[in-house]
Amino acid sequence: MMNLTMDLSIIIVNWNTRGPLLNCLASVFRHSGGLTFEVIVVDNGSQDGSVEAVKERYPRVRIISNSLNLGFARANNQAITSSSGRYCLLLNSDTELTAGALENMISFMEKNPRAGIAGAKLLNKDGSMQNSFDNIPTLSTELLNKSFLRAMFPGKYPSKKSLIQDPLEVESVIGACMLIRREALDKVGLLDEDYFLFLEETDLCFRLHKAGWKVLYLPQIQVYHLQGESKTIDPGRAWIEYYRSLYIFFRKNRGHLLYIILRVLRVVKLFVNLILTTLGMVLTFGLSRRLRRRFSVYSKLFIWHLLFCPDDMGLRELNGKKNLTGKDG
Repeated sequence: MMNLTMDLSIIIVNWNTRGPLLNCLASVFRHSGGLTFEVIVVDNGSQDGSVEAVKERYPRVRIISNSLNLGFARANNQAITSSSGRYCLLLNSDTELTAGALENMISFMEKNPRAGIAGAKLLNKDGSMQNSFDNIPTLSTELLNKSFLRAMFPGKYPSKKSLIQDPLEVESVIGACMLIRREALDKVGLLDEDYFLFLEETDLCFRLHKAGWKVLYLPQIQVYHLQGESKTIDPGRAWIEYYRSLYIFFRKNRGHLLYIILRVLRVVKLFVNLILTTLGMVLTFGLSRRLRRRFSVYSKLFIWHLLFCPDDMGLRELNGKKNLTGKDG
């Protein structure tokens, strides 16, 4: 049995986000309170001097250096298996903690022994709310408009705009700041490494629910998630990776029939969106930046499907290439 020698293991996966990473680490050490903790940065083949900067400024941080981008799940698992905390905090490199966040999250988990995962309220730089939790994917969530579902069934599909003040049991939390009980991980296993990026935390939440654990959203815990610092990755590649993860989730968790239905209807919906966007481009003489962006994304997604969804398309294409966008893995 593992000897758990400290309260918390803080795990940060980095991919060419030197600046945000250093700010994230500064917030960790500034707001660590009285906890005993370790910090592990897993670097997925960065080429922006991230590793050297962390070694220079934060020698206490343990670094795991990978030569390539191994993906979010696999990188986190590398750190989890070598960590010593009773809890593991998976923290995006583009987040910044606020005062009391770590201690209050740990305190909540200690008082709620059936809580397997707790997620924080994620804020934009200006203090406005982001999506901090979500529903487990179903045919309804993936084929219907989510705003419609939230308006018609607010109890089943709560919105980030809801004025939630108390801890709320949810289906899944967003993995930018996610505290996981070690005991729960021991029961259900690590992150599924079939996911390269997207939905790995959703899959974990789903497995925890099935095993009888609770997933909680804690609105009193506020964490800044500065997506603007890392948002300009090629959207076409990112959406291909999301579709791939969605298909993996359905194949593993929703049965063969629903998986096939999703694949077929997603392509039909994508084709309709591509036609409508093309028409919009013609009518606006290609002057709309929003339509040009959508056309680029839909085109790449449609080509990916026509090629039978090859594994070497998507964010994996960036392995071995310098990422100029600063997007974290």
